[in-house]
Amino acid sequence: MVSTKPRIEPGRLRELGPVNWVVWQVISRAAGTADAHLFSTLGRTGGLFRGWLHYSGRLMPGGKLPRYETELVILRVAHLRQCEYETDHHVRLGKRAGVTREILDRLRTGPDAPGWPAKERALLSAVDQLVRARDIDDITWSALADHYDERRLIEIVLLVNQYEGLASTITTLRVQTDH
Repeated sequence: MVSTKPRIEPGRLRELGPVNWVVWQVISRAAGTADAHLFSTLGRTGGLFRGWLHYSGRLMPGGKLPRYETELVILRVAHLRQCEYETDHHVRLGKRAGVTREILDRLRTGPDAPGWPAKERALLSAVDQLVRARDIDDITWSALADHYDERRLIEIVLLVNQYEGLASTITTLRVQTDH
């Protein structure tokens, strides 16, 4: 059984420093929680945290993919990685982007669930392959390329890998969900 005790406790002003402490406070308030544990944990890395936050923010919410599709990607990655923190956080964000309870149920089943339009089926198939095999086969790539230009194809790969890596970080550090 995996321990649920954090391996690294969330930081406060002393551990985060004043800049990261303010960033953590703003993010926590925006997320509707007193402590966004992911950010109070990663904030302990100093400037690395701010660099990571900039990169992450360029993918979500600053990416060029429609927000609905971004949330489908993130929620599927979170499901495949069994990352409760990502799931919990992005169910709320996904709802704002149009991810309904029915869509969430279909996401848990995956790209083979009935009811997906071809674009979303191709997107979710690519997510599954990247998470499971660390690559996308030619058939799935071709289906994805029918719906996205080259820039968005690159963005999809980066987004999946960002959230897969984040799920690994959250799981390894045993970051607790925000309550």
